[in-house]
Amino acid sequence: MRPSYVFFADGFEEIEALTVVDVLRRAGMPVVTMSIYDAPEAIGAHGVTVVADEVFDPDMIEDAEWLICPGGMPGATNLAECETLCEILQEQNAKGEKIAAICASPSVIFGPLGLLDGRDAVCYPGMEEGMTGANVLDQPVAIDGNIVTGNGPAAAAKFALTIVAISMGEDVADEVAAGMLLR
Repeated sequence: MRPSYVFFADGFEEIEALTVVDVLRRAGMPVVTMSIYDAPEAIGAHGVTVVADEVFDPDMIEDAEWLICPGGMPGATNLAECETLCEILQEQNAKGEKIAAICASPSVIFGPLGLLDGRDAVCYPGMEEGMTGANVLDQPVAIDGNIVTGNGPAAAAKFALTIVAISMGEDVADEVAAGMLLR
């Protein structure tokens, strides 16, 4: 299986980022955490410092299973300001490959990049203005083709399990959820 990448920038939402990494790894998916900076450390929105597996290297990302953007503010804004990351997200989407964003990131990153045009999607409540071209739904997680979006911290586990289900099947997602006492 190809690796998936979760991107970290200062101000990321800890629950969203780390839940995704944890759940995907429980499912046996290879996951690489990647700081968008020249150093591996990123400080979360609530002061938690995380040391990412890798520093930003676009060449590593060429054959990704998933590109995943956690939310949080100003984490989502910091990710959106990384032009190379935005280009990679657009290329991944243009190839029909999988991308995912949760909380502020669908509105701050995916919407402005045009990735949600004509798509069902969700974001953190109150941030719908940035969901350019999207059909914004009122639910925790939305799937539309190759794109998964989640609405916030409370949806982090469901968001991650949706990614697992798409890549590894519902049985694996159910097994991981049961082991976490989510089902």
